Amino acid sequence: MSQFKPLSITTLREQTGYARPYFNSPNLVKVSSSALEVMTDLHFVAAAVVHAEMDLESASQKMIARGVRSLLVVDGSQDVTGIITARDLMGDRPTAVMREQSLAFSEVKVHEVMTRANQIEVLALDEVLHAHVGDVVETLKNSGRQHALVVEVDPMLEKPVIRGIFSASQVARQLGIALQSHELSQTFAEIDKAISRT
Repeated sequence: MSQFKPLSITTLREQTGYARPYFNSPNLVKVSSSALEVMTDLHFVAAAVVHAEMDLESASQKMIARGVRSLLVVDGSQDVTGIITARDLMGDRPTAVMREQSLAFSEVKVHEVMTRANQIEVLALDEVLHAHVGDVVETLKNSGRQHALVVEVDPMLEKPVIRGIFSASQVARQLGIALQSHELSQTFAEIDKAISRT
């Protein structure tokens, strides 16, 4: 005789809704909305990661498959050692490494072109909790970056962890802006134009 038993089954009742992820905003956000509405929260969306020893072509394919423009770079312990962006893959860094080391593009590794952890500026979740979308836009504009990472101290691990990610293009989409290019300056120009109309 089995120690398990079947669960009770019923039928779906009329007017049954469905659960949505926390901080998911199906409607357009405003610059005065909570910053949490435009943060990709890694408690609810799996982080897009890549190992430092992966080649650039594979990293590029991973970005395309996940529909993202950046990947967290992790080591064997799954600690973040850096970040690599689509701009890093297309920019001067791979070409410089190829020239210096006489390598083909397929031989260049992520760790050779990524931005190292000690060069990554981060935001504290405690401050983000009280911020607005407009504050995030100003922060990204000020730093001249496409992405900003949000960090908190995990009480279980007793160490800092990346809790969320802000992306300028994601913020623009949630503000209802149809972006014409991936150029950062153009993204901010479009956001500024939309903000001035509100």
